[in-house]
Amino acid sequence: MNATETIVRTINPIDNQVLKEYSLETWDEVKAKLEQSEAAFHQWKRQSYAQRAAFFVKTAEILEANKGSYAKQMTLEMGKPITQAVSEIEKCALVCRFYAENADDFLADQPIKTEFTKSYVTYQPLGTILQVMPWNFPFWQVFRFAAPALMAGNVTILKHASNVIGCGELIHQIFEAAGFPKGVFQHVIIDSDLVGDILAQDMVQGVALTGSVPAGKAVGELAGKNLTECVLELGGSDPFIVLKDADLPQAAKIAVQSRMHNTGQTCISAKRLIVEEAVADEFMKLLKEEMQQLVVGDPMDEATRISVMARMDLAEELQEQVNKSIDMGAIVEFSGGHKKGTNYFYPMLLSNVKKGMPAYEEELFGPVGVFFVVKNTTEAVALANDSIFGLAATVWSEDEEKAIAVAHQLEVGAVAINKLMSSDPRIPFGGVKQSGVGRELGREGILGFVNKKSVVVK
Repeated sequence: MNATETIVRTINPIDNQVLKEYSLETWDEVKAKLEQSEAAFHQWKRQSYAQRAAFFVKTAEILEANKGSYAKQMTLEMGKPITQAVSEIEKCALVCRFYAENADDFLADQPIKTEFTKSYVTYQPLGTILQVMPWNFPFWQVFRFAAPALMAGNVTILKHASNVIGCGELIHQIFEAAGFPKGVFQHVIIDSDLVGDILAQDMVQGVALTGSVPAGKAVGELAGKNLTECVLELGGSDPFIVLKDADLPQAAKIAVQSRMHNTGQTCISAKRLIVEEAVADEFMKLLKEEMQQLVVGDPMDEATRISVMARMDLAEELQEQVNKSIDMGAIVEFSGGHKKGTNYFYPMLLSNVKKGMPAYEEELFGPVGVFFVVKNTTEAVALANDSIFGLAATVWSEDEEKAIAVAHQLEVGAVAINKLMSSDPRIPFGGVKQSGVGRELGREGILGFVNKKSVVVK
């Protein structure tokens, strides 16, 4: 799509053929939706938690009843293996039910012990929140934000990634089918240039973005300019630390599962495998055995675990990062890479990666793992923290006390010990450093876009 075009096209990444064309909305059309959103807010915020919860229970039921067709749309637009797409829809239903069941407790008035008759914090919605969402989890990212934001009494407008417009339209239809009042959830088909204009409107009180670091900085700057609340979930280069007393076969299995899920196109993934020297050779052998078992193929085939990347330019960019790292001395331990003329990128594993290489400094957003060897836990922590990112991490050790001690030293937003790192509706999610600002999910997620109002009675 050129800057002068008024059409956006979704492309099937399997064959790179056009799926559908959509007309970009004009500013007048967007402004009409913003006005409708503001009108809806004044009614929606007065509904009880129980009333709002009923809509989300219905939403969960619709998601579960139609998960096969929704998953197919996801796979057609961005190439997610179909079984993973079905699981994503199921997780969306889970987050809808979670906030339906817990929002009233999360947002109950919080008393403060003082000498006054009463003193407490009460939580109230802000208004219209813009969500700028990515293509890699085109349903989950939307629902994990929308469920807490709407249950808190806000209304929201979705600007989805241009290659998953069909998913955005489906999500809007789901909210309509669940009976949400008109204007509570809306989808706008716009170019990124209009995001600043939306944030400049008085009725827009917040923005949530999941995406790249440059996109996060741009939206964060706009939010600051307009004194607008923002939550940013950005890139990651998560360390996966394997200590010498770890359950190596299980750790290797989970490492490959984590790194290769969604064809490696996930922020929260085991991108940097940091292994103690005493078990490095054995762990490398186990990793290769696990990678050999990966089934690469058509994303519509239920046996497929690795498939196409979402766009050819993404596959080409990843290959360029790999090539530059190899030219600088990185070693290919498991051979794969981009199949020219297609969106396929076969799993790879690199070692001997040093500072200055793209594989060390940058996020590799695709099925490429990077293997590091360290002498001890001190070196493991230092290497793990030597990154501009700080989204999540994983630690493997049979010594729970030692693993927790390592976890507390890591400069990240979340740590999983002896398990797969994944987002969970019950647990706050977000990063530090250039991995983002703020938190989603859990109680903290619903507090991201509310007015925390203090009330004191003498």
